[in-house]
Amino acid sequence: MEIAVVGTGYVGLVTGVCLAEKGHTVSCIDTDDRKVALLKSGVSPFYEPYLEDLMRKNMKRLCFTTNHKQAFKDADVIFIGVGTPENLDGSVNLNYIYEAVIQIAMFVEKDCIVVIKSTVPVGTNDLIEELIKSNKKNNVAIRIASNPEFLSQGTAVLDTLNPARIVIGVEEKVVEDILRDVYIDFDSAIIVTNRKSAEMIKYASNNFLALKVSYINEIANLCEFTGANIDEVAYGMGLDSRIGNKFLSAGIGYGGSCFPKDTKALYEQANSYKYELKTVKAAIDVNENQKLILLKKSRKYFDSLKGLEVAVLGLTFKPNTDDLRESPSLMNIPIMIEEGAKVRAWDPVGVENFQKTHPEHINYYSTIEETIRGADICFIFTEWDEVKKFDLLNYMKLMRNPIILDGRNCYDLNSAKKANIIYDSIGRQKISSFKYDFINDFKQVLNN
Repeated sequence: MEIAVVGTGYVGLVTGVCLAEKGHTVSCIDTDDRKVALLKSGVSPFYEPYLEDLMRKNMKRLCFTTNHKQAFKDADVIFIGVGTPENLDGSVNLNYIYEAVIQIAMFVEKDCIVVIKSTVPVGTNDLIEELIKSNKKNNVAIRIASNPEFLSQGTAVLDTLNPARIVIGVEEKVVEDILRDVYIDFDSAIIVTNRKSAEMIKYASNNFLALKVSYINEIANLCEFTGANIDEVAYGMGLDSRIGNKFLSAGIGYGGSCFPKDTKALYEQANSYKYELKTVKAAIDVNENQKLILLKKSRKYFDSLKGLEVAVLGLTFKPNTDDLRESPSLMNIPIMIEEGAKVRAWDPVGVENFQKTHPEHINYYSTIEETIRGADICFIFTEWDEVKKFDLLNYMKLMRNPIILDGRNCYDLNSAKKANIIYDSIGRQKISSFKYDFINDFKQVLNN
C-alpha cells in the first residue's frame, strides 16, 4: 500500500519505518531540510534502539521529503504523527496538526484516508474532518480515522512491530477495512471503536499508568517512615492479577514526552467541561514533588551542596533514549548549580542534548569512573544498564565521600551493605555500612 507519514519525530518516524518493514511503500514528510537530508543518509535525528538498522534495511521502500504534494500524490493512507506540545495552561497545542491537515486538504489528488496517530484531545478528529471539508481543493473523498500510538521511548520499534493492541477509531466500515489491510501483517488484536473512544483510550491508558507510578511512589515514601521495603511490597502487590506488576517500580517520578503532557491535557479537558479529575491532579502533584526527593535526602548529609563535587549519573528521563523532556535532571541540576555545587555528569547518549540547554557550569565525562572520582555525593537519576552493572565497591574506592542517593533503586541492599558506602534509595532501608564521622568534619571544612 502507498502510505505517507507527516512528521518524523518519535511517532512519525517509527511508524513510517515499521510500516516499510511490513512491506508498505512509505513517504515520510518533514518541513526541516536538514532533518530530511539526515534521514536520507540513513541517520536518525534521535536515539532509538534498532531504528537506524531498520531505516537502512528498508531504504528502497522509504522516501524522505519536504514536498507535501509529491508525498500525497499517490497515497492511499496518510498518517499524521506530528508533535502536540502543551500550552502554558496544560492544554494541547494542535497547531502542527492543523498545519498538516491544511497541506493534505490542498494537495491530495485521490481518495484517501487521513489517520491521526498523534495524541490529541477527545473530539479532535471531528474538528479535523470539518477543517478538511472547508479547505479541500480537489474533488476527492478524504475520510478521517483515529489510530493512537502506544509506543514507549527506548522500546518504540519493538512496541510498534509487536503492539499489545491496535486501536482503530472510525465512523465508516470502509475506513475500517482499509486500515485492517494496513495492519494485516501485524500479529495483534485490533480493537475498532468510534473516533472519540479511540482518542479517549489513549489518554485513559497513559493517565492510568501515571496514576500507578505516582501511587507506588507515595507508598514508597511511606515505607521509609514505617520500615517496610517497597521492593517486597510491590512484588506482593504485583502478584495480584487485578493489579499486575508493571509500573510498580518506585523512583523519582515519571518524565518524557507522554505522561506529563497527557495527564495535564486530560485534566484540562475535563476542566473545560467543569469536571475535575481529582485522581489525575493528585498524580501530577505527587510526581512534581517526587522529582526533588533526592535533593531533600541530601540535606541529611550536607546542609548545602555549596563547594561540593557532585556526581550525576543519568540525564535522560529513562534509559535507551536521548530524550530529556521532563527528566528529573532538568529540575535538579540547576538547583545544584545555583547552590554552588561543582556538577560532574555522565550519560551514555543524553549529554549532547543536555549541553544544548546547559553549556556551562557542568563537567561531562565519558565513564562512570571518571564522573565519581573525588566526588562528595552521587545522584542516580537514570537506571542505565551501565549503572546497574557498576561495581558498588568502586564508589568506595573512587569517591571522596561514598554517599550514593539512588533515585531508581538500581542496587541490591545486601550488596550495598558489603560495599562500605552510604546508600540511600527510594522506599527502602538506608544503608550506612560504617560510621561517617568524617562527614561532619567535612562540613566544618566547607563552612570555614
